[in-house]
Amino acid sequence: MLTTLSIFGTRPEAIKMAPVVQQLRRFPNQIRSVVCVTAQHRQMLDQVLGLFKIQPDYDLNLMRPDQSLSQITSTVIQNLDSVVREIKPDWVLVQGDTTTVMAASLVAFYHHVRIGHVEAGLRTHNKHQPFPEEINRRITDVLADLFFAPTEWARQNLLREHIANTAIHVTGNTVIDALLQVAAKNYSWADGPLAGIPRDKRLVLITAHRRENFGQPFIELCLAIKDLAQRYQQDCHFVYPVHLNPNVQKPVYEILNGQKNISLIEPLDYLPLVQLMKHTTLILTDSGGIQEEAPSLGVPVLVLRETTERPEAIEAGTARLVGANRVRIVTEASHLLDNDEAYEQMSRTVNPYGDGQAAQRIVDALINYTNES
Repeated sequence: MLTTLSIFGTRPEAIKMAPVVQQLRRFPNQIRSVVCVTAQHRQMLDQVLGLFKIQPDYDLNLMRPDQSLSQITSTVIQNLDSVVREIKPDWVLVQGDTTTVMAASLVAFYHHVRIGHVEAGLRTHNKHQPFPEEINRRITDVLADLFFAPTEWARQNLLREHIANTAIHVTGNTVIDALLQVAAKNYSWADGPLAGIPRDKRLVLITAHRRENFGQPFIELCLAIKDLAQRYQQDCHFVYPVHLNPNVQKPVYEILNGQKNISLIEPLDYLPLVQLMKHTTLILTDSGGIQEEAPSLGVPVLVLRETTERPEAIEAGTARLVGANRVRIVTEASHLLDNDEAYEQMSRTVNPYGDGQAAQRIVDALINYTNES
């Protein structure tokens, strides 16, 4: 029997690994599926586990206040070592580019365990943007044995790094699997965190929390949102689920608090976030996942970063890079809010990130690899 150990620690990882874990469960006679969470993000991780009904076999519960990246890395390595030694998996499966992903890959390598990297091949070719994710995913791809590339562009990145073509599988992105599953669920706006959001105005969703934007770039970003809110007081409402990091909270509340058509709310669980996205006119984000999800819902995205490892959305016309530049953000957002033709062109583009069947392709590849070995 094939033993897989799926390891993840943050909410984005959990969302993207949930469809894979669900698919692995469909083969109980062929696959022993074990799940380990590091809980790099405790609270935000738990709500995703509940939503997708995933009960971890191992919960390392490693989140501590104000941990440095070095501390997180060393703690994950130390704690995962005994788990991998006990389980003796045939495969360690990781997703994306977090510190958990990089550290888990190192531990698997030290134990001579094969690594399957979900969402392999993303690159900005700038080791500081995003930080530390660009280096995390490069290290993981150096160590991996099977590469589940979400797109052909990601596959080409891997081929340029001399990864064998036979080891790369273009699967689509598992976030689309998760998104379509959650978007189909029933949800009542009258209850819960969206109860105070008006439905009679166009909604603009903001999500921003990237380390590379901390400081002055974040101030510029907030000033741009304030400019837009004042310009569109009559017909737009701006919704910002504010990340808990103090580097985000301080400028957001200092600049945006008190504006009548801005709702500053607690970070949203994945279910209400998806339901909000379904009814949103425009999204301003530095999130990688939302760049992938929004096109499936027909919502244009302005990316609050100078570079992106997801150029497929830019090339397809579903997203546009605006950085944290106040003038660019206001100009591009106003263009979409004022120009119906420009808006329609972005909102009707086909999502380049997949069809919701990525998890099936990943598990099929694992089974086929085992049968052929």
